[in-house]
Amino acid sequence: MPEVTIWFWIIKILCTTVGESFADWINMNLGVGLINTALIFTVVLAGVMAWQLGTKRYIPFVYWLTVVVVSVTGTLYTDILTDSQGVPLALSSSVFAGVLAVVFGIWYARERTLSVHSITTRPRELFYWLAVLVTFALGTATGDWTLDLTGWSPGVSVFLPLGLIVAIVLGWRLGANAVLSFWLAYILTRPLGANLGDWLGSPGGDGGLGLGTAVTSVIFLAAILATVVYLTLSRSDVIETQDPADTPQAPNPARERVMLGYYAVVAVATAALLVWAHNQPHAAAAGDDAPAPVTTHLTPKQATSPFPATEIAKFRTITADTLAKLNSGDQRAATTRVTDLESAWDDDQPTLEPKSEKAWHFLDGEIDQVLTSLRAPNPDKATEVKALDTLLTSLG
Repeated sequence: MPEVTIWFWIIKILCTTVGESFADWINMNLGVGLINTALIFTVVLAGVMAWQLGTKRYIPFVYWLTVVVVSVTGTLYTDILTDSQGVPLALSSSVFAGVLAVVFGIWYARERTLSVHSITTRPRELFYWLAVLVTFALGTATGDWTLDLTGWSPGVSVFLPLGLIVAIVLGWRLGANAVLSFWLAYILTRPLGANLGDWLGSPGGDGGLGLGTAVTSVIFLAAILATVVYLTLSRSDVIETQDPADTPQAPNPARERVMLGYYAVVAVATAALLVWAHNQPHAAAAGDDAPAPVTTHLTPKQATSPFPATEIAKFRTITADTLAKLNSGDQRAATTRVTDLESAWDDDQPTLEPKSEKAWHFLDGEIDQVLTSLRAPNPDKATEVKALDTLLTSLG
């Protein structure tokens, strides 16, 4: 394991951002699909994990490659539950929190410590990587749930996990339990990194910088590579001496209890903030699942002629695939595939909308009708087919 220095946290946040943007790029932009992408990365994870477990010492490239792959895989598992299975984010957040508690409980019962500095045996390393995988899934679910509750833009949403991490660092400095502080911060780096990725990659109309998922992934992968090269050469995160007989400085139980109360106050304050934000009017109330109003009907030529033919063909292909899956009786696959349409349309908004706001809003309204019908709690096939047929007609 690496030493937990500032470099550890920097590269961890970089990895979590890649987990968000790279998964979206492969799944949506390349059209691989959510399930297929998850299967691919599960196989990749098995191979990378075998490599990491086979090493006898900390190797920066292998360790951080494993973290990147775990980040992508954990994100995909949460997205499958949310987008494919329709599991509410509140439920998936609760389930992953429970799973993480069970992992920590068994880990502690067996090893009597959860400290990353004590990972010197194979069982402890396995517990560590299982906990890391669950923290990525939990961080994804809680981060997305927070966005749904608040309606904050990606740029604004960055400040919540960032502020909480600062509060945890302060608590640790004042005597809070070091292991608890580490894992709380570790979980929060996931929504922080994901929000950074969303902010950079989302269209300007959604509060982002409009770089796109591909460019964002390249930027952060390059940053990770540069950091790993630096750590490999400098060895600044290598624990040079590690004597199992060494014992850490004795903790102060009284101070830890006080700081545990401090963490409880922070948690209550955070919950109050989320409740307040949820009760404020915000754009998310109309959300992606609410159909935009269609004011003027356009012919297929009027709706598509302002836009590049290749882009329209892409939307038409995804729509036709969704309809085919629906007609074959595979509602789940159709719901997964329509997410590709949503993402492709949102990614192209900055370039398409300026060409013709009227045509863009018309097609946007029909796409919203499709998304609403397929994501309904109890989908009606006739309504879904009608919405898809209508959109296909408009797309020519």
